[in-house]
Amino acid sequence: MAINPTGKDIKRYLTDDPGGPVVMLNLLRFTEGGREEYARYAAALNDTFLPRYGAEVLFAGDGSTTLVAETGQDWDAVLLVRYPDRQAFSRMVADPEYQQVTQHRTNALTEAVLQATVPWGRPTS
Repeated sequence: MAINPTGKDIKRYLTDDPGGPVVMLNLLRFTEGGREEYARYAAALNDTFLPRYGAEVLFAGDGSTTLVAETGQDWDAVLLVRYPDRQAFSRMVADPEYQQVTQHRTNALTEAVLQATVPWGRPTS
């Protein structure tokens, strides 16, 4: 299952840029013990990398009661992070210091969705 974006993914993400801020939707499914490993990643993200790149967590929470989904489509956690623009996210994931801590995220997850969102009424590429 996919966990991290590839260089090809980042290139497509930047090419599709409609401009302006971006909110990244993170859907997370943890490994056994993954919540603790993810907490180490989240601490570095909140303390260092989000401030460095002008980003902020808008929402972080656990998945709860699934009302509409097929079996296995529920998620352990949801995270919404706002970046000032798509380039800020791209610079963050390319940052050598960030790459040293992203192993915690990789080790914490069995599956993830990382999707850029665009506000309604704003054109998409």
